[in-house]
This record gives sequence, structure tokens and C-alpha cells, in this order.
Amino acid sequence: MDFAAFGGIVLALVSLVVAFVGEGGTLASLLEPTAALIVFGGTFGATIASSTFEQLKGVGKYLRVAFMGKAEDPLKAIDALVTLATTARREGILALEEQVESFPDEFMKKGIQLIVDGVDPELVKSMLTTEIDYLEQRHASGAKVFDTAGGFAPTMGIIGTVMGLVHVLGNLKNVDALGPQIAMAFTATLYGVSSANVLWFPIANKLKRRNFDEVLVREITIEGILSIQAGENPQILRQKLLAFLPPAARTAKKGRTGVSEPDGEIS
Repeated sequence: MDFAAFGGIVLALVSLVVAFVGEGGTLASLLEPTAALIVFGGTFGATIASSTFEQLKGVGKYLRVAFMGKAEDPLKAIDALVTLATTARREGILALEEQVESFPDEFMKKGIQLIVDGVDPELVKSMLTTEIDYLEQRHASGAKVFDTAGGFAPTMGIIGTVMGLVHVLGNLKNVDALGPQIAMAFTATLYGVSSANVLWFPIANKLKRRNFDEVLVREITIEGILSIQAGENPQILRQKLLAFLPPAARTAKKGRTGVSEPDGEIS
């Protein structure tokens, strides 16, 4: 589980509730089924109407990736590529064919197979880059669902508040009940703004972060594969690939070898 994603949302919700209670409010006053129906029902309905069936079908997967996915380790990919480069320099590129089937990462497996088959470097780069482009499009499509929900939620909250005020103003005979009724009306706005900024936008941003991490590893992989095909020195290759990472990340987790399993992949 990604404790940053889960813990951040829980912290935000708890902070809002504790602050509300600390100012003299009660938990019971935050529970308004009608407002919840308007905001969440309206948000879900508008989001469904704005999305494709494929996007909606993947919502469960997107949530698992946001809360359960693990970021890929670029250093694992770099170590694996340097190891492959060493093998290729000593035994030739064809020697990599025996190792292809053992790769858990399908993207790296495909790239190595292309250079083993003697495909032109420009074509190798074009094919792998195209795959990344479509990968990003699929990832963006998943994050868009939650961005859309985050855009609709505050508006649905305002609609709920306006509906509540219309009801209040239509029944002005009981002056003593005006305060509680107005407070209940504004609960819809609270639900809308809070759900957008505590749930929907953070989930969308987490998916975008997952996409960034995955694409970074894919770009490192492309550069490494092309360098192996060109016969570059393995140590020079390592320095070249480490340049993709910020300085603080270049020495972390030393000693890892092998190819990373893309646990956080959302494609």
C-alpha cells in the first residue's frame, strides 16, 4: 500500500473534522444524506456522462494503482541494462537472446529482442517511443476521470446549497428553524469542495505521478537499449543513464541488480 496516498487523504479528512469539532461543531451536523446524494450522485452522474466506457471500466484498476501501486525503481533498470551491456561487449549482442525470456519487464524484453533481431536503431527508437506515447495517453485517460470528478464536485455542492436555500426561503414562517436549515444547505458546498480537494484531485495527481515514474524508467530503458546496440562501454552507459536521475537518487539503493517488475503500471 502507498502510505503517502492513503495517509495523506486520511490526514486531510481527520484535520477537517477535528478543526470543525474544535470550533464547537458536532459530527452529527456534518452528516446530511440529502446533501451527500446531490453532491456525490450528481458528481458521479456528470463524470459518467463525460467519460467513455473504457475509462469507467478501469476505475477500479486506477484506484488500486493510486493506493496499492509501487513506484518503479530506475536504479534497478540501470543495473540491468549495464549488466546486459557487459554481456553484449564480451559475448556479442546475440548472447542477449538467451536472457530475453527471463525479463519480467515486457518493455525491456521487447527492446532487447529488437536489437537482437538486428533492427535498425532509428526504427527501434521509433517503435519504443511510440509505445511510450500511447502509454502516456492511456495513463492520462485514467487520471482524467478523477480530474473530471474534481471539477464537477464543487459545482454540485453549490447546486445543492442553492436548492437548500430555495427550500429555506420558501418556508420563512418558522424563523427559529432558519439557522439550522441554512447550515444544512451549506453542507452541500462543504461536501463538494472537500471531496474535490481531498479525494478526486489527489487521486488524479497520484496517477500522474505514477505515470511520470513509469515513463522515466521507459525512457532510461530506451537510451540503454540503443547504447547497448551501439556497443558503448558499460561504465560510460551507467553514467549516461544516471544523468536521468536527480543527484540525490543516483547513489540510493546500491547493489541492486535485475529488472524491476512494473508494480505501479497503469497501462
